[in-house]
Amino acid sequence: MIKIMADSTCDLSKDIIDKYNLGVAPLNIIVKGKNYRDKVDIQPDEFYKMLESLEESPTTSMPSPDEYLKIINRAVENGYTEILCICMSSGTSGSYQSAVIAKDYYFENNKESSIKIHVVDSLSMSHGSGWLILKSAKLLEAGYSFDELIEFNETYKTRVKHFLCVDDLKNLIKSGRLTNASALIGKVLNIKPIMSMRKGKGAIVAKVRGRNRVSKFYVEEFIRRVDDKITDFIIIGYTSNIKIANDLLSKIKKETYFKGEIYVMQMGAAVGTHVGSGGLSMFFVEKRHLKDGLVKNEIRFLKEKRKNIIKNIRGV
Repeated sequence: MIKIMADSTCDLSKDIIDKYNLGVAPLNIIVKGKNYRDKVDIQPDEFYKMLESLEESPTTSMPSPDEYLKIINRAVENGYTEILCICMSSGTSGSYQSAVIAKDYYFENNKESSIKIHVVDSLSMSHGSGWLILKSAKLLEAGYSFDELIEFNETYKTRVKHFLCVDDLKNLIKSGRLTNASALIGKVLNIKPIMSMRKGKGAIVAKVRGRNRVSKFYVEEFIRRVDDKITDFIIIGYTSNIKIANDLLSKIKKETYFKGEIYVMQMGAAVGTHVGSGGLSMFFVEKRHLKDGLVKNEIRFLKEKRKNIIKNIRGV
């Protein structure tokens, strides 16, 4: 039997975690010196309400190797012989390394064990790793073997496309989740920055003005990039405002051909500590690893704007 496990930044809903019997190692959130385990001691809505009145930003820490080891041991006791662990990017957290330590510790103490354990560095954040985990669970249900699941994750993890917009960059800058160059751009420009992942870390790839333009960008990029053979579902993430997530859901249904399932899921306290209130994200698999970046997208937007101006002039 195959067990799939993760850390709590995958931000999958309780229904999905229960349906596929996923093992989840919680990250820790420290608020005013008090430690909370993500989605165990503190739930997302409770956290975002608390966040509004905090003067000092909360901090997070990775799951201990012992948290992973507990899941591994329980899985073995329950008859699982193969364990696939999918973690958030090693570029943003020590969660992956903690899982690797747990794996090594298990085999040091069980030298004769025939159990197989593979740990994936998803190079993703939040529902990016969540997308891989949910897809793996669906593939397992469809009959994929352990080796096939490993191959899928290691092949497609660089093509899970992230888009994330936040109202305020201060938490991401402070925590080092943004590169220095991206942080500088975000500070200087009075805009809504849109981020994606680059080499396992967050980077600003576009800037827009207004929430409606954020959704417009997401939908246009989805149409341009999506691998519709692999992407049979989309995940939309939000922190504190489900309305903006549902608005994006409606826009995707109205303006694209996509007929697969669209999940709307809340980001937990561990991710929310760095994203803050008003976060909106979208996740799918792109056709190939298309390059993007702030300058590249600005040039493309200017070309499109020029084309529309010429079209309007000719139409007069």
